[in-house]
Amino acid sequence: MQLSFYDASIKCYEQMLDSTAEVLKKGQQHADSAGIPLSEIVDYRLHETMLPFSFQVISIWHHSLGAVNGMRAGVFTPPPSKPGIDYEGLCGLIDEAIEGMRAETPDSAAQLSGQEMIFRLGDTEIPFTTDHFLASFSKPNLYFHATTTYSILRALGTPLGKRDFLGAMRIGH
Repeated sequence: MQLSFYDASIKCYEQMLDSTAEVLKKGQQHADSAGIPLSEIVDYRLHETMLPFSFQVISIWHHSLGAVNGMRAGVFTPPPSKPGIDYEGLCGLIDEAIEGMRAETPDSAAQLSGQEMIFRLGDTEIPFTTDHFLASFSKPNLYFHATTTYSILRALGTPLGKRDFLGAMRIGH
């Protein structure tokens, strides 16, 4: 059976968004019980050369809901800056993306497939088809930032396991 564009995009985004929402809840619960200020988590970096936790969560939102909007518009750009966003605001972005994915249908996603689009980074424009953008740019970025979000919370002591990262898998026939 061939995988539909909806299954390859929206359903994958939903799985990572739902798992990220749960990981963020567990992170907040751990912070509350351990006395870790949420602002420290928002600004935390795994390494000084990496962008902070806030950027990781913003990027999950951007490489899911923003990617769908970019495919629909024919252009995708780097994530917007969100200065001063707090932990609650980051959770709100993930909730917004989940809501956006729930509004998509197999038909709306199918209309995105096979379209031309560009990734615009300043004056640089990289041409993609939506299918190649999804497979080689958007989803790898989504998984990278979801993994980094998980890893930061895990490094700060949040009791998480691989199943928390995976979320609800699509099993069966």
